[in-house]
Amino acid sequence: MPCKHASPLFRKAVAYGAYDGTLRDLLHLFKYQHVRPAAALLGRLLNRAVAETELPKNLLVVPVSLFRGKQRSRGFNQAEDIARNFVRCWTGGSIQLEVSALIRTRDTASQTGLTRHQRRSNMRGAFAVPQPEKVSGRNILIVDDVMTTGTTAGECARVLLRAGANQVFVATVARAIKGVEGLLATAASGRSIGNQTSNDSRGTLGHA
Repeated sequence: MPCKHASPLFRKAVAYGAYDGTLRDLLHLFKYQHVRPAAALLGRLLNRAVAETELPKNLLVVPVSLFRGKQRSRGFNQAEDIARNFVRCWTGGSIQLEVSALIRTRDTASQTGLTRHQRRSNMRGAFAVPQPEKVSGRNILIVDDVMTTGTTAGECARVLLRAGANQVFVATVARAIKGVEGLLATAASGRSIGNQTSNDSRGTLGHA
């Protein structure tokens, strides 16, 4: 039986640029070498990408959470730092940051090298919404540093929608080209999830 790929539950995803070259180096300096002042620049880059995308005017910004043990060892959550700086420079409408809306309930293995099915299994049940009233009826913008296949964002969207969120969108600083190609291949096989457009290094990927 042919394998059927489920389209993601988020309505649209936007990224500033490809996870390559200078942008990749900047993200590595921030995330792995703890050059935290880089978060301000990354927040501004995310702002540029989101500002060029048609999204609802009223958004609740929710960073992808880290498991508490990993956050303690790293000392910070890179998605939260980027989200805070993004919100500081946003001028496109009503926006609110809520860092406690989404929690990671267990540690997960690295997604590197896993198949799409293994990624979904790895992430299934890894997130929860402890206070559904915070997201009920709201349009949510999930923020993370990098999107690869969209598995993590998709699982976050699933639990947020189950908690009563109205619509879920995703914004990342970078996107992995291979991951985007995989999503577009899924669309070409019969499940429409939209298209990819680019302007310089920026692009959007979405579905209705």
